Amino acid sequence: MGDVARTVPALVSLRAAFPSAQIDWVVDAGLEAIIDEHPALSRAVPFPKRTIKASLRRCNIGPLKRFLGDLREARYDAVFDLQGLARSAVIAVGCGAKTRYGLRDAREFAHLAYSHTAEADPEMHTVDRMLAVIAAAGVSPIRDMRLYTSPRARAWLTTQDWSAAPYAVLAPTSRWRSKQWPADRFAGVAEHLIGAGMRVVFVGARGEEDQAGPVLALCGRDQRAVNMIGRTSVAELMGIIERAALIVANDSAALHISVGLDRPLIALFGPTRVHRVGPYGRGADVIQHLRPGDFMRHKDPSSAVMMERITLREVIEMAERRLTGSGTEHRDEPPSAQTGNG
Repeated sequence: MGDVARTVPALVSLRAAFPSAQIDWVVDAGLEAIIDEHPALSRAVPFPKRTIKASLRRCNIGPLKRFLGDLREARYDAVFDLQGLARSAVIAVGCGAKTRYGLRDAREFAHLAYSHTAEADPEMHTVDRMLAVIAAAGVSPIRDMRLYTSPRARAWLTTQDWSAAPYAVLAPTSRWRSKQWPADRFAGVAEHLIGAGMRVVFVGARGEEDQAGPVLALCGRDQRAVNMIGRTSVAELMGIIERAALIVANDSAALHISVGLDRPLIALFGPTRVHRVGPYGRGADVIQHLRPGDFMRHKDPSSAVMMERITLREVIEMAERRLTGSGTEHRDEPPSAQTGNG
């Protein structure tokens, strides 16, 4: 989800350059809600990744052929591969467009699929690397990160009894152990916010409940702490974040959606190269404590020590500044380079 949210500036740039074009976006099935409501998009095309992977393991290429055949019917003039992997390169070629753009250093030999390649420093932020691909077609980059929630998600939010009061969203989970700030500290932040008169909503993906023991315990004893981990659709998650007074998050989808919805944010980072994949334009919202000799190995559980350096007190102090409107004036750039996020 975070990758999809970060790709939106490329869509906005293409729409500005080609206002009358049909612009479709191939996205993993289940993530369409992140972009469905974006006015620059013509159509989200869900890619049935699980179905196709399962069929290929059985040496059955039928589902992949049908998917690519459907794409070819649109007779695209150009395709932009902004993922730069073998899978996305196969789609780029298979959709039938003769003009194909991608990065020269794309992984898994994906660059061999492109008719036009772009160069971009590997140390650039991934948003700027994707915009370099767009620029290779002569398109001026527009760094507009704005996301749009659906009317249905907003209507759903009004049915939640906790949504009438001011609330903060806390995202205590992450796919990788090394990117998880201790759950008891998330519970400590929640208790502080509840003491200040707010409700707290915890969010996360299905199957991540086991990461959040102290958080779930808090929800069990205090109704002002609401457990929504694994209980929302993507669209509903966006609806929750859009109305939040504050988001405190590990490196997760909730963080990048918060950037697109222009919410007050505290981003907790450990073994991650923030300058490459952190919250775009929101460096002042990041807490990260690196030391000489640290290695950015997020798949190594021992790297969790970098997250443990973040103290409960400093997160609470930043939360207080965000909630009073101070400490947000030093953003690198706004979510939208053209408009506000009304």
